[in-house]
Amino acid sequence: MDRITTIAEQRAWSRARTRDGRRIGFVPTMGALHEGHLSLVAQARAAGADTVVASIFVNPTQFDNPEDLAKYPRTLEDDCRQLAAAGVDAVFLPTAQEMYPDGYCTFVEVVGPLTDKLCAVARPGHFRGVATVVNKLFSIVRPDVAVFGQKDLQQVLIISRMVRDLDLGIDIVVAPTVRDADGLAMSSRNRRLSAESRAKALGLPRGLELARRAFAAGEHTSLKLCENVYDQLLVHDGVEVDYCDVVDIHGFAEADTANDRCVLAAAVFVDGVRLIDHVALSGAAIPVSVED
Repeated sequence: MDRITTIAEQRAWSRARTRDGRRIGFVPTMGALHEGHLSLVAQARAAGADTVVASIFVNPTQFDNPEDLAKYPRTLEDDCRQLAAAGVDAVFLPTAQEMYPDGYCTFVEVVGPLTDKLCAVARPGHFRGVATVVNKLFSIVRPDVAVFGQKDLQQVLIISRMVRDLDLGIDIVVAPTVRDADGLAMSSRNRRLSAESRAKALGLPRGLELARRAFAAGEHTSLKLCENVYDQLLVHDGVEVDYCDVVDIHGFAEADTANDRCVLAAAVFVDGVRLIDHVALSGAAIPVSVED
């Protein structure tokens, strides 16, 4: 696996593969990798990529809290070993200075219903940073297909909108959320959870699954569905619900009454660690115990 640190080198690497007629798949990450990330590599291959590039870059422009940026886990050597074992052909490892040199002042911003709710309200400027860095990475790597995890649903929708609006000509593949055996959605932030905190965090997938079951049983009032999440989480000290909303995926509008197109999305702080998750109310069950 090639390790590339400069924009010029990555562009040259990608141009050479394109000239050879290879289809480039791309998996952008911020490192601290887990099985969920590695599943994206497999999805890139399944989408017809002949060669796969991953990036590891903790993007400072998407953090609204400097302390959160400082605490974000960094495990570079282990990450590279995992990517090599997964068959990644090259990993792009730029520095912040390489991506945002002195005097940098250009940003990409998606406006409208995709960015006026949920994480966009909770983390001002977050998606401007995401759209900017992903657009830059696309320009550098020049992929034919890029893969993102469904857990970050709002992010995927924003990136897909950006690709369409800017005519970037990249196929966006959305890979299913990967969960640990206890049902918690895999996240790099999970590394920061103690055993006690993790037990509290399981209230998030439990609450979402209970809401899904309630919807299947005929409860369509969004407030009532959200109560399942609050009831599972707020019984614990050190837990704060950042948001919990039912959103119609068509138009990404908040819905007072849920329908088959809706997802219930939530973000929660567990002993200071922010976690997000969602469930399609008419979709498959979340494999988590709700009997405890």
